[in-house]
Amino acid sequence: MTLRLRAGYVGRAAIEVRHSRFLAVVERTGDEAAARAVVAAARRAHPDARHHCSAFVLAGDGAQPYERSSDDGEPSGTAGTPMLDALRAAQLVDVTAVVTRWFGGVKLGTGGLARAYGRVVAEALTGAPRVRRLTHQAFTLAAGHADAGRWHAELSAFGADVEATYEADGVLLRVVHADSLALAGHVAAVTQGAGVLVPVGSVQVELPVP
Repeated sequence: MTLRLRAGYVGRAAIEVRHSRFLAVVERTGDEAAARAVVAAARRAHPDARHHCSAFVLAGDGAQPYERSSDDGEPSGTAGTPMLDALRAAQLVDVTAVVTRWFGGVKLGTGGLARAYGRVVAEALTGAPRVRRLTHQAFTLAAGHADAGRWHAELSAFGADVEATYEADGVLLRVVHADSLALAGHVAAVTQGAGVLVPVGSVQVELPVP
């Protein structure tokens, strides 16, 4: 199962290891340009820091996510890779992590660096609100002006997402529900068989993950 951070959420965490300070920022990003913008923002915000290491995972068009990471001057494999591992462990896609490090004068060694970079990203994700993206069938339902309000209310109470477009000769309801068969049965009951659901393509919806 792949998850995403809730839109607009920014996770942050800071740790100190033997006088070196690590600041992590984790954001939802939909493409590589957005991911690189998060890295650039960290560089602008903290120009005094020695390293701005990064990792991102994007859903992409294929079966496998598109992943990239950067050690930004740290020894190879000690920053970007453990950061990427933390994102993978959280089962996240469309996400970017940046860790800014201020060197404290004491070398941490490759193992110490890897643990610190992975840990601070994991802490930035602790408690972060996640969503699951699902694809549902969308329908239109033509209603007369006299019936539209009641149909809208009863479909909404059933758990459907309903949008109304008012026209001169009636109202066109756009209806989306997770269970198309159950929706069809409910529409038949609500409209006493008069309503006809017309498929109009699919839509993606995002549901919170407990």
